[in-house]
Amino acid sequence: MPETPIYRDRPVSFVRRSGRMSEAQERAWTQLASRYMLTFDRGSAATSVAHGSAVDVTGVYGRRAPLFVEIGSGQGHAIVHAASTRPDADFLAVEVFRAGLARTMLDADRAGLTNLRLAEANAPEVLQHLLPAASVDELWVFFPDPWHKTKHNKRRLVTLEFTAIARDALRPGGMLRLATDWEDYALQMREVMDAAPGFARAFEGEWAPRFEGRVVTAFERKGAAKGRDIRDLVYRRA
Repeated sequence: MPETPIYRDRPVSFVRRSGRMSEAQERAWTQLASRYMLTFDRGSAATSVAHGSAVDVTGVYGRRAPLFVEIGSGQGHAIVHAASTRPDADFLAVEVFRAGLARTMLDADRAGLTNLRLAEANAPEVLQHLLPAASVDELWVFFPDPWHKTKHNKRRLVTLEFTAIARDALRPGGMLRLATDWEDYALQMREVMDAAPGFARAFEGEWAPRFEGRVVTAFERKGAAKGRDIRDLVYRRA
């Protein structure tokens, strides 16, 4: 069996904060996790994915349908809305913060969703080891942590290394959608994606139009209220 990769010898794009969950969120873990949370073998850390842990997507959702994956789903507002409006597609929310995952499960349960699953894990490892290659129709990265201090820029998610992982996870013609309210990060994203092998711009001009499928969340409203422009990018796997 291949040796499990050690992922914590390199920076990850998050700091896993430990906060108390509400009683409702605790109940979500007890009553809903078996329905919504993916289970898989871990690697060297609590949020890692062991090599060889690939899931059977058709078996997980009980059908063959387009698969949409959101990295850093937060409280789940965007992906729950998307899953509610697209019953013909399947959705996977990838997040490391348990309170956000619990909130997502509560909202999914209230909406009666059967086409949404959640993964508590480091997103690049989900794409590389949990999902089969070329299985994702769209990959969403909305408002990732900007790590705006120069000394922390190395922890940003969107790097050339990440684009190779994303490319292999996407089916040919699949889309990678990005959005941020930090101009510096938007410029870096565009520079990285323009240079990424296997990707081509799916927009004209300086920035992509706002993705209509992205519901406006409290996080996005907060950035806009502070005067930060929201910038979208979209690239197609060539």
